Amino acid sequence: MAWRIEEEPPPTSTRGRPLSAKGERTRRGLLDAAEQVFGALGYQDASIVKITEAAEVAQGTFYIYFESKRQIFDELVADLNRRVRRAMSEGSRQGHTRTEAERLGFLGFFRFTAEHPALYRIIRQAEFAAPDALRRHYQAIADGYVSGLRGAMDDGEIAAADPEVVAWALMGVGEMIGMRWILWRDDAEAGEVPEHVFEEMYAFVRRGLGAR
Repeated sequence: MAWRIEEEPPPTSTRGRPLSAKGERTRRGLLDAAEQVFGALGYQDASIVKITEAAEVAQGTFYIYFESKRQIFDELVADLNRRVRRAMSEGSRQGHTRTEAERLGFLGFFRFTAEHPALYRIIRQAEFAAPDALRRHYQAIADGYVSGLRGAMDDGEIAAADPEVVAWALMGVGEMIGMRWILWRDDAEAGEVPEHVFEEMYAFVRRGLGAR
């Protein structure tokens, strides 16, 4: 995986003014609260009032940093996307082969989603609330995948194929496994993909890639 994690531009107020360190912390707190509220209630039932209550700030404070519920939702999707790609990239770059990179990248993805299970719910909501944000989310992940897969194919490390198709297939594997064994588990180990499930998935991925 070869994601280029773009530098986030310095946040500003809704009037375009640079934020102080305290302002940046308040804005971050509002995004964290939005993750909690949208994840728990869904887009339709979430409100600015509930977000500011969760962030423990006055309602008027919200409008210093965001213009509307839709704007903070779009920014939340982009923020989660940058963070999940960073987690995957930091893991995968430690691999010495393409399949090692896949293994470590998947581990990074599952670790992040275990810590942020609302990611699944928020992305599902984006299909209806912010379809453009949803497309950007998946496309940013796919773009990083494609370049890494193409390089491994050129080196003969994995079987030749259409790297874009392979990228989206791998994304589907990660999302569905995470949904089933992170989001939908009720047992005491909820929050982690069981080891045997991960190994079965990884063996499937290796076969699908035609790894040497």
